[in-house]
Amino acid sequence: MQIEPRLIKDCIKGDRRAQSELYRRCYGVLMGVCMRYHRQEEDAVSAMNMAFLKILNNLKKRKDNVPFEAWIRRITINVIIDEFRKNKKHKEAIEYRDFDDRDNSSVMIDLNKADQQFDAEDIERIIQELPQMSREVFNMYAIDGYSHKEISSMLSISVGTSKWHVSFARTRIKERIELTKKIHHRSN
Repeated sequence: MQIEPRLIKDCIKGDRRAQSELYRRCYGVLMGVCMRYHRQEEDAVSAMNMAFLKILNNLKKRKDNVPFEAWIRRITINVIIDEFRKNKKHKEAIEYRDFDDRDNSSVMIDLNKADQQFDAEDIERIIQELPQMSREVFNMYAIDGYSHKEISSMLSISVGTSKWHVSFARTRIKERIELTKKIHHRSN
């Protein structure tokens, strides 16, 4: 994603046309991130709009050496995490437990193999079916590259709980892929 410095300068000056153009150019990237974290499109659009507002408000602070797309993705993820923490409904629906740090490598799944047999929409649909907290942690770890320590700090959960959610998500994804394979195999 290439954004001209002139467009950014015009946005900083408050030029509404420039801001509208920046929104149009960022929409696909921001919406892609938001849809990974939200089941409902309205929730994703709301998160995306909050993120874009934060992007506009912080354009002056952006460092030129940071790629623009990486910067807006990071802001969007942080907005989603902040909203997740603020949302009491989510906190009340989540049971926080500490889990031990045992090795869960026996339940790991190679998503690259799965990708060869399923298209991206199938994988996204399966991830969307995960419980909210497991989906959030899985996306942060497997897709966005946060460490368990970072996730632990951002979501106020233990490192063991973060690891458990990733392991649980991988197990559920693997089960859904295997079930889909069986159903597809029977129909052929």
